[in-house]
Amino acid sequence: MQQNSKYYMSKCTVRQHHWDSMPALQKSSRKRLSASQGGPLTKKSRIAPAKARDDSVKKRRHPVTLPAKVKDDEGGSDEISDEDSIQLDGGDEAGPSEKDEAVIDHPRKDPNATKESHKAQRTLQEQRKAAKPHSQLLANAKRVWSLARQKNIPPAERQQHVRDLMNVIQGKVKDIMLKHDASRIIQTVVKYGGQQERDQIATELTGHFKQLAQSKYSKFLVTKLIRLCAAHRASILSEFQSHVLRLLLHREASGVLADAFELYANAYERSILLRDFYGKEVALFSADQGTEAEREKAKKGLRGILEGMEGDRRNRTLNAVKENLTTIFNNPDKGAITHAIVHRALWEYLITIHDMQDETEQEKMRREIFESCQDVLAEMVHTKDGSRVVREFLACGTAKDRKHIVKVIKPHITRMCIDDEAQLVIFTALDVIDDTKLTAKSLVSDITSNAELFITSPQGRRSLFYLLVPRTRRHFTPSQIAVIAETDTIREKTSKKDNVLRTMEIRQAAGSGLLKFVEEKGAEIARDTGGSLVVLEIMLYSEGDKSAAISALIEPLVAAYPSDESTRPHPVDLPHTSRMYKSLLQGGHFSHSAKTVERTESFSAAQFASALLSAVDKKTLLAIAEGNGTFLVAELLERIQEEGGDEEKKKIKDWFGRSFISNLRDHNVKGKNVLIEKIEALL
Repeated sequence: MQQNSKYYMSKCTVRQHHWDSMPALQKSSRKRLSASQGGPLTKKSRIAPAKARDDSVKKRRHPVTLPAKVKDDEGGSDEISDEDSIQLDGGDEAGPSEKDEAVIDHPRKDPNATKESHKAQRTLQEQRKAAKPHSQLLANAKRVWSLARQKNIPPAERQQHVRDLMNVIQGKVKDIMLKHDASRIIQTVVKYGGQQERDQIATELTGHFKQLAQSKYSKFLVTKLIRLCAAHRASILSEFQSHVLRLLLHREASGVLADAFELYANAYERSILLRDFYGKEVALFSADQGTEAEREKAKKGLRGILEGMEGDRRNRTLNAVKENLTTIFNNPDKGAITHAIVHRALWEYLITIHDMQDETEQEKMRREIFESCQDVLAEMVHTKDGSRVVREFLACGTAKDRKHIVKVIKPHITRMCIDDEAQLVIFTALDVIDDTKLTAKSLVSDITSNAELFITSPQGRRSLFYLLVPRTRRHFTPSQIAVIAETDTIREKTSKKDNVLRTMEIRQAAGSGLLKFVEEKGAEIARDTGGSLVVLEIMLYSEGDKSAAISALIEPLVAAYPSDESTRPHPVDLPHTSRMYKSLLQGGHFSHSAKTVERTESFSAAQFASALLSAVDKKTLLAIAEGNGTFLVAELLERIQEEGGDEEKKKIKDWFGRSFISNLRDHNVKGKNVLIEKIEALL
């Protein structure tokens, strides 16, 4: 037994020495060779200029139905990951497997025989690689590629390597493009090369882009060429004609078309891709778009195509669009529903049937297309056209249709609230749905329960503001208001409830949840610039008992001033927070047009002033008045003077006497004259 153990240990030692002496045989086909064996140089930290990287490449909008942190593997990256890096010798060797390392009591073997066996295997593998087409070309290209792809070399040296690499592959690009390793090599030329090299590669690949777009590896090169070769973009996209619908349902090609349409193509180039949605008849008779007039007509989309069409031909075109869209909707697992090109085709279809004179036929066609996509509407809300489509369905739909749409988007409300386009769908739902109990339960409650998450972004804050002060110019730009108002005309025909009443009921439904949020976290949230805006609007416009929220906001304000912690200043020393307290003491926002404060009926400034005066001590209030809270204290005194009780006025007179005024005059603080004026009005 002891002898067998010694033999096994000796055998393992020999095997380990054998593998250490044969570094060319690798344990994984993805492992790189060392630099001493002609492999890529050791990977170092990236210190190349930002211009040499693809970090700034635009990305498609992310569907709200997918988790926020999941990257879109389909089109989110235009390069193969580093873990798929190729080897210089293209080797497929595999090192010793787990089976080789298992402890098996085999008969004694000659170690030299094992060496000879591995040597024979290596020779056979080299022969197989040499027999593959273009093996020598790829070997030469890989050696130059290993130099050109380095991240820390001067631009001039890199350009020289790229030119050398281009000389090696010139005239053979289309022959080697579909190979994994060759695809990476050509991507490097496109990434680091000049426009001349890029155009040359695009020219060599002319006629093969449809095939390349369907490849797992070369699809990234197609996307790169579409992005970087504007002169060839239209011709590349033209190769996809008559195949767009099939490519959209293809696992690899779908992302190429989506990137091209959403990120890189201009209006005419988008029309090339959209043409397949209009049916074979349109594709056949509109293949030639050479003249400027034809190009302008193509830019109009489906409306331009239908210009001059009448009768059966027009109906055939509309039916073709509907059938092609239905094909996409019936294959939700393919992912094409999330692409902007599909949303554009659907929106063009809707606005076309909206122009029809026969309202009965118009409603019938809208109903048919709605029923075909009603269960996948959440996949569309993240794009401009997709959001507009869903908003159109909400505005034109019946109460049953609106209830179904709300049911579909409800699981994604949180994501939608922080998306620029998707949140417009929520705003339209709040505007047009008459059943405010439904919106309160399905929409408003989800928004208010995530208030802490939403205040960190402008989009999230807008979602909160829309519950309280929809379309206010304080928080919505004129362009945003104009987009939201696009469905107002339809709403007048399809909704029965008064708009003012609907807004008030939504505000009441949101009040309790938002006031609870302020009560629990308002004091801390108000220290943030955006958070202070949210807290202020909640206090001014929400409906409900605000006494607990007022107490929560006053607590940090009456703390010792100035703060003992240098890293955590007093609320008065935060300009935005101090401004929030000042507005609360005013009871509303100052209107620059009317030159006065617009008081709100939902908030009592007198109650807030009384609560503050009863909670603060004399020393703290005087210190605030002599510090950065001059305007805040001045507003407090004005509120007490106008709406305070006799006891409160007496307290103020005792605290702010002539001696304080004399002392204040010696301080160089902003707003002291305003404060002195308010004090003298009380004395």
